[in-house]
Amino acid sequence: MTFILQIWGGSFYLANKILFALAEGRPENRKRRLRIAGWLFYILGVPPWVAILVSDRNWIAAAIEAGGVPAMLFGLYTVYKGSQGYSRPFNFIASFFTYGSLILGVGYSLFERGGINTMSQVLELGVMIGFLMGSYLLARRNPKGWLFFMLMNGSMGALMLFQGKPILALQQMLSLCFVIYGFVVASRTREVPAKLT
Repeated sequence: MTFILQIWGGSFYLANKILFALAEGRPENRKRRLRIAGWLFYILGVPPWVAILVSDRNWIAAAIEAGGVPAMLFGLYTVYKGSQGYSRPFNFIASFFTYGSLILGVGYSLFERGGINTMSQVLELGVMIGFLMGSYLLARRNPKGWLFFMLMNGSMGALMLFQGKPILALQQMLSLCFVIYGFVVASRTREVPAKLT
């Protein structure tokens, strides 16, 4: 069963990173379609990832994955609707679930393990910081968000390798290649503000 979950979760998350990376530097209508498909793949890949993370008692990483679903749905809705898609109440609800889940996940991990005293917890913190900061910066069209996604993929890949999940470790390393590509393209195509004369 773990093998099937690894294939399902890994392939859907890899498809997400490929689509998001390919969206960089594309015309707006093409970018929009690629991002919508990317969000859908990510959302459909959440259940196996949460199941795997919970089975290994990776509470922080599981909380990020499960609690981030409302934010992912909001991202999908915003990309689908364009500039009319922003909703302050929906943004608040998504943030509430994401940060509420994080508080519960980190709190339970600290309680169960008596603090941050395992390598898996340190790697999970890297996943958490990478996800939160990467998502925040990319939502604001800042290419530095890709750098935090590198931290997220590297930390999750190391965690999966450490816990004997080679398929997911490989998927994270492949995702890292597309994250690097996304960063390079986003950095090259970012609009440079005009200098004041």
